[in-house]
Order: sequence, then structure tokens, then C-alpha cells
Amino acid sequence: MSEMNLFNKNLRTFLDASPTPFHAVEEMRVRLLNAGYIALNERDDWKLEAGKGYYLIRNGSSIVAFHCGKDPIQERGWRMVGAHTDSPNLKVKPSPELHRQGYFQLGVEVYGGALLNPWFDRDLGLAGRVNYESTQGQLCSALININRPVGVVPSLAIHLDREANNAHSVNPQKDLPVVILQSENSQDFRDMLAVELARQENIDIAKVLDFELSFYDCQPSAMVGWNEDFIASARLDNLLSCYIGLDALLAADGGEHRVLVCNDHEEVGSQSAVGAQGPMLESVLRRIAGDEISWQRAIANSMMISADNAHGIHPNFSDKHDGNHGPLLNAGPVIKNNVNQRYATNSETSSLFRRLCAKTDVPVQSFVVRSDMACGSTIGPLTASAIGVKTLDIGVPTFAMHSIRELAGSQDAFNLTKVLAAYFQLDSVSGMD
Repeated sequence: MSEMNLFNKNLRTFLDASPTPFHAVEEMRVRLLNAGYIALNERDDWKLEAGKGYYLIRNGSSIVAFHCGKDPIQERGWRMVGAHTDSPNLKVKPSPELHRQGYFQLGVEVYGGALLNPWFDRDLGLAGRVNYESTQGQLCSALININRPVGVVPSLAIHLDREANNAHSVNPQKDLPVVILQSENSQDFRDMLAVELARQENIDIAKVLDFELSFYDCQPSAMVGWNEDFIASARLDNLLSCYIGLDALLAADGGEHRVLVCNDHEEVGSQSAVGAQGPMLESVLRRIAGDEISWQRAIANSMMISADNAHGIHPNFSDKHDGNHGPLLNAGPVIKNNVNQRYATNSETSSLFRRLCAKTDVPVQSFVVRSDMACGSTIGPLTASAIGVKTLDIGVPTFAMHSIRELAGSQDAFNLTKVLAAYFQLDSVSGMD
């Protein structure tokens, strides 16, 4: 098996094992532990050693991993990569039970800017975090993953909606409740969860108190295309970048200070205790630096690369792109630019990235949204404004962003990992200062 094929196999294993941010962070935790990284607790006093790796987790859904370099942090700064663990999905409401026409359904909320039509007629699993009271009276939590088709949102037949192919708007409240059971009797969803969790985890549950659960597509990731040119999967935005950043972090050698941060809640604005607009990353970096002057000097010598998927030019909708900025799948990572600072790229950070791509023999592309269209954003500008670090926004080009199933090139993630591993080993990011 080639190096790239092995990378893609491991990437797909990660994607399939990560139906929610909680599961993604758990998968990253296991990989970091296996690589010798040491778990930290924010309540404890830290005793960090040069040459060792550490990680900490908040809320089970955001993670910061870092490697301590050999030289003083204020002299070298950090090589940082950021991504996000969350993806648009259908989240189960707190009191979701709906009993209609002999069917038991669960009401859902739309998390993030989901493309809703692809959620119809899919085999849906259910995963997330459950908080419960044990039979010993303790407050506990556990991850659950019902990786089998337990739900479906059936489409309305064309015979009953003759205009469906002309205009099909989706009312989330009315159209998206998920069918999970046929029964004339009322059901209590928390009781059903308790039975399933006890079966999966072999634990004693007195009662389920609350939960954060999301439906997801049970179809596993796949290599797609006549020559397997593509990877198709749910949650490529942005677990693809999480895996790339983690793989690059673990592949990098040398004595530089390097950081990977993967935040939750990017798809809903990042304004939370564990989001990029919250204090998590800054508080970690300040503790590493030790004092205010060291912190300021370290930030001045640092750089952040925000890795989040880019829009590949769709062959059926090429007019949705600027003519000179239509990224192709399998043609290299994309530098994302926006004059209104929806991306944090500037000419200095993009030039450094272009040099890294040339050094690793990886092609590079640029993206600018059409001047008559609104631009999305990433954690890049949020991180840059919060801690004052020079920042670059890049990403792997993809199709069908925010759909239940997205598409990326089979070469791009592997190539970006090589570039980020080289970046983690840079002895300076001062550029032209």
C-alpha cells in the first residue's frame, strides 16, 4: 500500500469513528496518548518539560495539543494550526417525543448552516453524549454511538408534491422530525436511551438526565470515482482538517514549539467557552508562556494556520466562482483571501505558505469569493483578533460543503499534511519583520 493510500485509509477510519465532536476529540485523545502525549488538567499545576507533548480537553468537544520546544518560548514562538470539530447536523430536542399517525418521531433542531435536502431518505444513526444518574446516586456522563439505521426522514412522494423538482423549500419544524418507530403506544426517549446505553457500556443507570445527541448518516466514508480520485464522507468540514493537523503534529520532528487547537461550535459562531471566540487557546498559551512579557514576545514570534475546507469549483456551477479563483480538487491546498477580513490571510502569511508548498513539492491554489456574493468565515479572524497572532486561512477544496455527505480529492489531504508538518518544523515565522 502506498503512503498516500495508507494515509487515506487511516483518515477514513477516523471519519467513520467520529460522528460527533465528542467522538472526534476522543479519537484524537487516543492517538495523542499512543504517541506519548501527556494529559493535562486545567485545575492542576503544570510542570512542562522541553521535548514532551501535552494535551487538554474542554467539554469533551474541544482539544489543544502542544509540543514543548527546546528553546525559550519567547525567543521562538509557536507554530499553530487550528481547525474545528463540529459539522452541521440535526440535533435532538430536549423533549423530542412526537406521536403521530401511529409513528414515534423525534423533533430536531438544525445545528449550523446545513444543506437540508440531502438529509431526506438517509439511514440515520444517533450519537453524542448522555448525562445520567447512576444506581449509586452519582452524576455521570458517557458517549453513545448507535451506529445502525435507527431513524429516517422520508420524502413526500412526487405524486403528492408535483412541484418538488421545481422548488422544494424545507420547513425544519414541520418537515424534519425523524421517524424512529412504529407504535400505537407512547414512548419515553430517555428510557430508551437508558436501555441502549446500559447495553453498549455495561453500566448501571438509574435515569437519564439530559443529552446532546445528533443524527448522522450511517453510510461509511468511501473512495469514489473510476480511479478513486475522491473521498466521500460526512463531516469532511471540518474533521478532514482536524485529522490533517493531528497527523502533521505527530509527524513533525525537531525542537520547535508547536500547537494544534480543534474547537467546537465554529458552525454556530464560535462564541462559547470552548469555541474559537472563547478563552480556551489564549489561557493555555499564557500558562505555557508563564508571564506577560514572555507571552507578548512569544505571540510576536508565532503564527497560526487556520485550516478549514475551501469551495472547489463545481463543473455544473462554475459561474458561482470568480473566473481566476476556482480551486480544483487534487490540485493542492487553497489559500483563502478576503479583503473584508472574513479570512485572516495577508501577503506575508500567504507568501510563507507558498514557500512551504514549493519546498514540499505540493501545488497551491487561491480562492476569492465572487465580488457580488457574500463570503463565509473561519476561526482564523477570531483567533487573530483574540490573541494578536499573524494568521493564514487555508483549506482542502471540497464539493457539497455542509451537505450530509461531502466530497474531497484523494490527494489533497495527504499533500496538505506534508506542508503542515514542514511548517511545524520552521525555525522562524518572522518573515520580513
